[in-house]
Amino acid sequence: MEAFPLTPEDQAILALESATVVGHTCKVIRVGPGAPGLDALRARVAERLPSTPALTRRLADTADGPAWVPDDRFDVTAHVAEAPGAPTDPVAVSSVVAALFAERLDRSRPLWRLDLIPVRGGGAALVWRVHHALADGTMLMRYAQDLLWDASAGQKASGPAHHHATSHADDDVRRRGHLVGFLTREFARAHDSSPFDGRIGTRREVAFASTGLARLHRAAKDLCGATLNDAVLTSVAGGLRRWVLEHHGHLGVVRVMVPVSLHHEGDDAANRDSFFTVSLPLNEPDPVTRLRETQAATSVRKADDDAQRMDTLLRHLGDISPSLEQLCVRIERSPRSFAVNVSNVPGPRLPVTLLTAPVEALYGLAEIGERHAVRVAVVSLGDTLSFGICADPGIVEHVQTIADGIEAEAAELTAAAPAPGR
Repeated sequence: MEAFPLTPEDQAILALESATVVGHTCKVIRVGPGAPGLDALRARVAERLPSTPALTRRLADTADGPAWVPDDRFDVTAHVAEAPGAPTDPVAVSSVVAALFAERLDRSRPLWRLDLIPVRGGGAALVWRVHHALADGTMLMRYAQDLLWDASAGQKASGPAHHHATSHADDDVRRRGHLVGFLTREFARAHDSSPFDGRIGTRREVAFASTGLARLHRAAKDLCGATLNDAVLTSVAGGLRRWVLEHHGHLGVVRVMVPVSLHHEGDDAANRDSFFTVSLPLNEPDPVTRLRETQAATSVRKADDDAQRMDTLLRHLGDISPSLEQLCVRIERSPRSFAVNVSNVPGPRLPVTLLTAPVEALYGLAEIGERHAVRVAVVSLGDTLSFGICADPGIVEHVQTIADGIEAEAAELTAAAPAPGR
């Protein structure tokens, strides 16, 4: 039986699963009128599965360590099902999604499941959970293209959210200066304690927000030459600011971890990313000023290839001293290193359909971690940028406040930009 060994990255992700942490990522797909029923959805998935063989492999222990092996009893009905209690009122969809997200995937089968939620009044929501060890955000969007979207759409994900250079000046002094700056930025401790630091439980609450992608991108560029991702981080900081004002009181600086895709065209790695961290000023009430500060901070990270440097550092440490590598990882996972993970994965550039029904919205959700009780996942679909917020409601109650704040902050940035042609 052919076996596909887990990479060290996949094994590290698998090890994060615990009594309170499920290991999957998730896409929530809102399908409009004409949404497929369960039988049609199962038929589509069964037809397309040969193009995504990784989704027919289960986890197994082999003589050479953990590996993915073909599941000789694969049953599509165990992976594509209808959510209990359907059909659901549109306003209750978030609660159903949260309940599904908190459930664990069956480790005796391939680690993914697609739940159909028929929605009263027409349409449906699909909740697609895939273990993070099987696919990161970029790979999951490739799977969506191969498995779900109608072929006539001809879509591809728009590529990694960030690009990185791979070389620097040969001058040793300059290289040492880059390295010192990198270590100072990435391993510095936050001055403020995280308002999202706590012992998490097993319950989850989710909320969703969306904004126009092109408008926000243009506003960021026109206001200060910032990128779309700078505007995303600024809007998220504004949403967090509003929640902290209501529930925590003290406003300071919050450090966020920003995953960076290192995938390249044609690779088949389940997980290939790194990250950098950046401080966002929650105490700054003006979103335009906050955008300028965010742009200044991220531009240094990108110019010095901090994400690539972190990837290289951890890989080399793993070769030299696994224990030292684990120490660095523990430091980076501390709530004093970062408070919130904010990922941004490009989706289809143009609208897509599923069995001829329009896909009206696409949201991402990612699991929180111990002492990191809230997480934000961003994904695009055509000209819409959508935010999925996942939290432990025992620590971060009323997570909808964050979602509403993100939308409001994005609207303020858009409104502050000069009118086109001026």
